[in-house]
Amino acid sequence: MAWDDQQPPWGRKKGPQTPEELIAALLNKIKDAFEGRRSAGDAGGPTPAGASPGGERGPLGKLALLVGAFVLVNILFSAFYTLEPGERGVVLRFGKYAKTANPGLNFKLPLIDEVLKVDIENVRKEEFGFRTRETGQRTQYQKQGYEEESLVLTSDRNVIDVEWIVQYKVQDPLLFSFEVKDVRQAVRDVSEMAMRRIVGNMTFDYVLSNREVLAGQAQREMQDALDAYETGLRIVTVQLQDVNPPEAVKPAFNEVNEADQDMKRLVNEAEEAYNREVPKARGEAKKLLEDSQGYAVERVNLAKGETSRFLAVLKEYRAAKDVTRQRLYIETMQAMLPNVTEIYVVDREQRSILPLLDLSGAGRLRAPAAKAAQ
Repeated sequence: MAWDDQQPPWGRKKGPQTPEELIAALLNKIKDAFEGRRSAGDAGGPTPAGASPGGERGPLGKLALLVGAFVLVNILFSAFYTLEPGERGVVLRFGKYAKTANPGLNFKLPLIDEVLKVDIENVRKEEFGFRTRETGQRTQYQKQGYEEESLVLTSDRNVIDVEWIVQYKVQDPLLFSFEVKDVRQAVRDVSEMAMRRIVGNMTFDYVLSNREVLAGQAQREMQDALDAYETGLRIVTVQLQDVNPPEAVKPAFNEVNEADQDMKRLVNEAEEAYNREVPKARGEAKKLLEDSQGYAVERVNLAKGETSRFLAVLKEYRAAKDVTRQRLYIETMQAMLPNVTEIYVVDREQRSILPLLDLSGAGRLRAPAAKAAQ
């Protein structure tokens, strides 16, 4: 080889450094191969199989190069994959877990690594006792054929129809991919187990009037069971769609509800009358009691005053009997005479009643009128 054809080590061109450069160099070599070019070192070598003596390859050689290039390009392009923002990639190397890839453009070893894409943002839903046929402004549901899923036995041996929805998301892509074979069926089994156990410990009326308590307790128990099974799921919400008695007993149940409502209404009316009349009676009783106490105090004080007055008069009477007797007579007449309207004077010697002496105001008014008439 001539000295001019050789290059010093520090002047030699380096090979491709990035995957893009590697792919570009490979495409250039494939292009050169199809054009029939050969390197200077292969000029004196033997003719390759499938190539013509003039240096051009035959049809079989070109086909082999085409297939090889296609396979190689596919292998190179399969080394890159893209994950959406809501996805995670579980990378397996020779079937063994290697890492979890984040969203964006990622690289894997061709023919060695395998990537399982898992959506962790989408909210999955399972329905029990019904199925959604059509969503929109007026969502349509289908209940026929799913009644057995929602019929649950309560603690007081009544059957209740409980329809509910379970919404969940993937929390751990690795556990979701490998720990449970059928994750959807596991969610359904766990949900039915938890709901039937909780409702079975409650009475019929308690379930009807405490939906929030039932939903919250069911969500906690479902999450605990899914964590124990290492499903990698997180329960978002448990929503009770409808809680009613079975269709066969709905008329009787409605009658019972009406009777119960009437009973509650009558009880409320009785309590209202009680709250109105009893305080009123208590108030009147208290008023009478206070009036009687006041009257008793008044009479006692009046009796004490009369007693004191009588003792005072008695003292004066003992000191001057005649004067006191005369004063008492005069005071008595002063108190009695103003109320007297007619006075009868009886003389022992007179055989008949004396004419009436009218001392009232009516007699004084009639006298002037009689004189005017004469």
